[in-house]
Amino acid sequence: MKPVYKRVLLKLSGEVLAGEKGVGIDFDKVLSVCERVKTCVEMGVQVAIVVGGGNFWRGRSSGKMDRTRADHMGMLATSINSLALADALEQLGVTARVQTAIEMRAIAEPYIRSKAVRHLEKGRVVIFGCGTGNPFFSTDTAAALRAAEIGADVIFKATNVDGVYDSDPKLNPDAKKYDTLSHIEVLQQGLHVMDSTAASLCMDNNIEILVFNLENPDNIVAAMTGETIGTIVK
Repeated sequence: MKPVYKRVLLKLSGEVLAGEKGVGIDFDKVLSVCERVKTCVEMGVQVAIVVGGGNFWRGRSSGKMDRTRADHMGMLATSINSLALADALEQLGVTARVQTAIEMRAIAEPYIRSKAVRHLEKGRVVIFGCGTGNPFFSTDTAAALRAAEIGADVIFKATNVDGVYDSDPKLNPDAKKYDTLSHIEVLQQGLHVMDSTAASLCMDNNIEILVFNLENPDNIVAAMTGETIGTIVK
């Protein structure tokens, strides 16, 4: 198998790590995802990861807390998931580094772009925790920002659907799936690929987004080798 990308940013939702439980961490699921990441690293691909925290905390939807404090709690949730991914990768023999946008030096490196790139060049997986470090920005926006900063070829957005549709396929059996889209179409049609801030950042920096289903973790390797899956935004 030959990869078609050199440097990839993999965006994982926190819910993916929870598996069927829906909350917390299903370590078997984490290992399953990390096994595919290991395969990509062994193919020579440089892999960075941004992970959400929704399996622990979705503060922005509660409406009962100060938004800034709720978002800070969400950032801490992403750091838990980042450490779980690092542990699984290291159990599999893959060297990993966690870098966080909020300093927590006892458990992770602070985010330093040049250091992150150096890790990638040495074949280490870099996991970016705590989003952008700022409230009011999603981890999708963090993924777009880090992808731009490290010069990633593409963002792999691994979700629970097999691509982008013109309406919710769970509610509309006639929903149409797109194979390809442009960034401007995503914004104009309000399609739920990423939030508008993240989508605009990808458009401005010419970053491709590949949306695919992670129920089958092998899709990570399939996407890396150029198989036609999901929806590509470019």
